[in-house]
Amino acid sequence: MGLCSWIVFGFVVGLVARFIMPGHQHIGIIRTTLLGVGGSFVGGFLAAVIKGGNWKDPSPSGWIGAIIGAVVLLMLNQAFFSRR
Repeated sequence: MGLCSWIVFGFVVGLVARFIMPGHQHIGIIRTTLLGVGGSFVGGFLAAVIKGGNWKDPSPSGWIGAIIGAVVLLMLNQAFFSRR
């Protein structure tokens, strides 16, 4: 997958994760894209841990894994960096 594909994929996954999570997230378009790309790697890591694979070699996951990973990252973002 090329760089442009990663950017589009990350943006779409980030938007879906933001739609799933309740409340207002104070992140812009770039952080939404980074959330989706990072979520893909977190989803790949979680899948490797669950399946018992090689978790030391991170690999990206598909749509569902990326969305789950992005939601996990968004929860961590809200827990540690939320404005109260």
